[in-house]
Amino acid sequence: MEKSLQGKVALVTGGSRGIGKGIAAAFAAAGAQVMISSRSAESCAATAKELGAGVHFEAGNIGRVEDAERVVGATLERLGRLDILVNNAATNPYAGPTIDVDLPRWEKTLQVNLTAPLLWTQLAWRRWMKEHGGAIVNISSVGGLTTNTLLGVYDITKSALLHLTRQLAAELGPKVRVNAIAPGLIKTDFARVLWEEGRGDVVARTYPLKRLGEVVDVAEAALYLADDRRSGWVTGNTIVIDGGGLVGFERIG
Repeated sequence: MEKSLQGKVALVTGGSRGIGKGIAAAFAAAGAQVMISSRSAESCAATAKELGAGVHFEAGNIGRVEDAERVVGATLERLGRLDILVNNAATNPYAGPTIDVDLPRWEKTLQVNLTAPLLWTQLAWRRWMKEHGGAIVNISSVGGLTTNTLLGVYDITKSALLHLTRQLAAELGPKVRVNAIAPGLIKTDFARVLWEEGRGDVVARTYPLKRLGEVVDVAEAALYLADDRRSGWVTGNTIVIDGGGLVGFERIG
């Protein structure tokens, strides 16, 4: 693989598994030094060991201010810079009609999926990118572009993240590019309930490309958005990766 991120340092939240792990692997293969973070130090350590040289870890709770400050600080202290931030970590503690959500789970979803990306971006901006520049990639969801009978609360936060992406792109340019990725259904443990036991096959049949997404599909898009040589004139945009789900025909009968 071309070492398109050689000399760069990236920080990936939720980087110990799923989409975050795939992004960390792609960035490391492209030459970056990558710091991954998640709540579980054991999971982070196992992933860093599996991905090998170039991948480091500092565990922390994404929604806790002191943890975010510590992880960003560790990245700068140990790796010397912070060129790329991937806001990937997310939660989905509630499934059901939005009108019925209890406030604690509403607030937790907002905290992790929207407030935390703002917090981590603020830290990256203030401690490195304001002076040196950089690229930020927010992992949203195709659900942020539509409605859903069960995942409305999650999708509302992901829709807000898309607007936060546009807002910060306008504010932080030209020093920092801010973009988002909106995946459809990706075969990860996080989304397992949506695709296991044949449910994924049903969804895939509604997609023009007739398959669910894989982690590598998102990782390659993140690599494009992180690489100044490839996407240096791209900011405030969202790449939808959904197998054509948004444009697929509704099957009736």
